[in-house]
Amino acid sequence: MKRFLFAMACLLLVQPPTTARQTRHLQVDDIFQLESVSDPRVSPDGAWIAYAVSRLDREKDARDTDIYMVPFGGGGPIRLTTGEKPERSPRWSPDGRYLAFLANRDETETQVWLLDRRGGEATKLTDYKGGVSSFAWSPDGTRLAVVATDPDPDEVKKKDKDDKDKAPKPIVVRRLYFKRDGTGYLDEFRNHVHVFDVAKRTTTQVTAGPYDDESPAWSPDGRSIAFVSNRTEEPDSNDNTDIFVVPATGGEARRVTMSPSAEADPVFTPDGASLVYSVGGDPKDVWYSTNNIALVPVTGGTPKILTAGVDRNLSGLEIAADGAAVLFLIEDRGHSHLAKVPIAGGPLERIVGGEREVTQFDLGPKGLIALVESTLERPAEISTVGQNGVLTRVTKTNDEFLAGLRLARTERFTARSADGTMIDGFLTRPPDAPAGTKLPTILRIHGGPVSQYSAAFELEWQMLAAHGYAVVAANPRGSSGRGRDFSHAIWADWGNKDYEDVMAAVDHVVASGVADPERLGVGGWSYGGILTNYVITKTTRFKAAISGASEVNYLANYGHDHYLREWEAELGLPWERTDLWISLSPFFKAPKVKTPTLVLCGQEDWNVPLINSEQLYQALRRLGVPTELVIYPGQGHGIVRPSYQKDRYERYLAWYDRYLRGKS
Repeated sequence: MKRFLFAMACLLLVQPPTTARQTRHLQVDDIFQLESVSDPRVSPDGAWIAYAVSRLDREKDARDTDIYMVPFGGGGPIRLTTGEKPERSPRWSPDGRYLAFLANRDETETQVWLLDRRGGEATKLTDYKGGVSSFAWSPDGTRLAVVATDPDPDEVKKKDKDDKDKAPKPIVVRRLYFKRDGTGYLDEFRNHVHVFDVAKRTTTQVTAGPYDDESPAWSPDGRSIAFVSNRTEEPDSNDNTDIFVVPATGGEARRVTMSPSAEADPVFTPDGASLVYSVGGDPKDVWYSTNNIALVPVTGGTPKILTAGVDRNLSGLEIAADGAAVLFLIEDRGHSHLAKVPIAGGPLERIVGGEREVTQFDLGPKGLIALVESTLERPAEISTVGQNGVLTRVTKTNDEFLAGLRLARTERFTARSADGTMIDGFLTRPPDAPAGTKLPTILRIHGGPVSQYSAAFELEWQMLAAHGYAVVAANPRGSSGRGRDFSHAIWADWGNKDYEDVMAAVDHVVASGVADPERLGVGGWSYGGILTNYVITKTTRFKAAISGASEVNYLANYGHDHYLREWEAELGLPWERTDLWISLSPFFKAPKVKTPTLVLCGQEDWNVPLINSEQLYQALRRLGVPTELVIYPGQGHGIVRPSYQKDRYERYLAWYDRYLRGKS
């Protein structure tokens, strides 16, 4: 018996515990396991953080979102909602007794619901027939500033009579800008600000007119509400939003800002004397410009630019409780960081930096900060900010699931483009790739074009790498994070400099010995699909391509997609600059394409309409290039139905496998 026990003890020393997790590679079905964390809100006493968690429900084939809270100092999370419909936008009442959120639990329009922290079920607070898109508590907690859509009297009558099977009424279009992806045809029912009395459950509409009003912000004394609106003579013809202030009891709205740029995100200073807000760049630059943060007296006047010379995109501003500084997110060279500037003037200071992407934050009492941050190795979670920007993670939503996976490693690099411009790139290798082995490699291109890949967890890269592919990605010219001139470099010249830049990234990975030059694939979604179309008309180096939700024949888009203003600003009117519209369109270079190309799009995509994918497919099919067209019914630009998301990943892998690995 002693010899037996000694032998067993030795065996235990050399074998792992039976409870050890067995790691594996990421699989497509794992999209139903990963959860998304967002919208942190610190309670008024600083003890809790409320937040939202989203997940894909396989059985219902829908995305669900619930509200949770976690102790600010760390601890187990508490789930607050369990409704079958998504619940989002948690907002604490100023006294911390209530948590309000948005939901459409009863199959009607989205409304504000109220949860008493002392216990009990959430109750529906508002009943706006057109639905609620956002809200904000008044400083004393007695009222809400609500953005609600004007009700359509015919639709209200239809619901009252329960004649939902009756033929829909004809769509009548009168607006210049008349459609939007995810919304459909735009009618003349607008979004306006209402003040809702929480105790009496009564409402007063405080803005009106043929304009959309948004982003309500209360003055510290609760007497006024600042909001954003475009009240030019023809709002559909420009992006000239301004900051207005209206009495909380109703009355005439007073315009505070006067520039032709897009102003947004107003916040009152603690003394109520001024407003801090975001101001866009030159309107002629459309999306290629960067923005700034400005300060203006609430009575109007000359604004003071607080971030002059920063030349980066800034977002999500909040004012510190002492009124001394403005905090915001800054996009910079493949990162998104938390920064601040003094309201009195002074240099920008980064509060949270490093290899990460900060996407949201919230300020609590006594300088407490909670934020959502992701890294290349980990999906987004909530962290608190300590001294010197030290982060303490307080949610571990995906930790248990990720512990069973061998994830791929992503590294950053820089590559020199054809004209000497240095380009930021990312390389993700398969988890178990043998050193020195040349790998089938896929160039993935981001959308936008004014967007960026960042130091955040990229599920798509991980999915492809888990399947044995190296993934190369880059932020070519046109991307954000490098200033206005870097973005503007592709103005009316798509598919040239940005093509050279992404190819430089590929060449770098080939030269490093990672990528097999005979097994290269390319693909992307939105502008990533558009640049893919340029790539396959310019080179035959790629053996497989995937063009997702792309544009190909620009003449077909004018008046059909929702980019009226942007088309006219960058390319001019198609009947005046027809040669430019045609020369930029990859459709007319289709005979140069030899790469087998998978084409995908949502059936109801009005951002980049399906007609582009259909024409690209038809051209390639007619020319004898191997191709398939996949259309997702009922989907817009973003594919939201979980079963379709799974299908898309499976098709990506199958297409690349077929043409880069010879698998049927």
